[in-house]
Amino acid sequence: MPTPHDQPADVLVLQHLRDDGPGYLGQWLDAKGIRWHVFCADAGEAYPASVSAYKAMAVLGGEWSANDERPSLRHAEVLMREADALGVPIVGHCLGGQLMARAFGGKVERAAQPEIGWMPLQTTGSAAARYWFGEDAAAAGSGNGTGAHTLYQWHRDSFVTLPPGAELIASSAACAHQAFAIGPHLGMQFHIEITAEKIGLWMAEPGASFSRHVERWPNSVQSLDAMAAASEVRLADSHALADQLYGAWRGRWRG
Repeated sequence: MPTPHDQPADVLVLQHLRDDGPGYLGQWLDAKGIRWHVFCADAGEAYPASVSAYKAMAVLGGEWSANDERPSLRHAEVLMREADALGVPIVGHCLGGQLMARAFGGKVERAAQPEIGWMPLQTTGSAAARYWFGEDAAAAGSGNGTGAHTLYQWHRDSFVTLPPGAELIASSAACAHQAFAIGPHLGMQFHIEITAEKIGLWMAEPGASFSRHVERWPNSVQSLDAMAAASEVRLADSHALADQLYGAWRGRWRG
C-alpha cells in the first residue's frame, strides 16, 4: 500500500487517471518493502513541488495525450527534468514514457495505427537493452540479436522522435519506438504494470471507437475475446519481465 503523504517515502509515483493506477508496480514495491507515495491528478491531488526527497520516480499511463495542455502534465515534465538533474531514475509507462520523451526534447504524435491488446515487440540486443530486459534478451527470439516479448499495449499516440542522447531499445511492427533508454531512465510505450484487474477495468469500457479499431486494424488491435484469452497465458511472463525491468530501475536508485 502507498505510504501516507505526510510520511517519508523513497519512490514518487505520478498517476494521471483514477482507472490507470500503479497495478503491478505497486505490488512489486510492496513485495520489496519499499515505501512509496502516489499522487493522482484525476483525484485532485497536486503533484509535489520537487522530487529531491525521493530516490526514484515512476510515471503512469492514461488516455490523455501527452500534448494536451493540462497543468498536471506540464508539472510532470518539470519534475522529470529535475529528476534528471538530480540523478533520480525514472520509469515512464505509456503516457509516462511519452511525457519523458517530451520532457527531454523528443516529440509525441498520433501513431499511424493504434495498438491495443497483447502485441509482440523485439528488443535491439544492445547493452542497454540487455540491462533493462535481462541477460537473455539477445538470446531470445529469432537468433538475430534481438529478444522477443509479447506485452500489453493500449495507446493511440507514440513518441515518434526520441530525445537527443536517447537509445531505442525495443520496437514493434505497428510502433517503431516501444522503449528507449536515456541516462538512468527508461521510457516504455507498453504497460508493464498491467494486472488482470486493470485489463478487466479497461475491457469493461473500451471506448466508442474500439470496435471500429478492431475492424480497421486487426493486426494491431485485439478483440475483447482475444484479449481476454491472451491475458490468461501472457500475464505471468509480463510480471516476470516487470520484475526484471523494475529490478534494473532499482539498481540505479541513488543513496
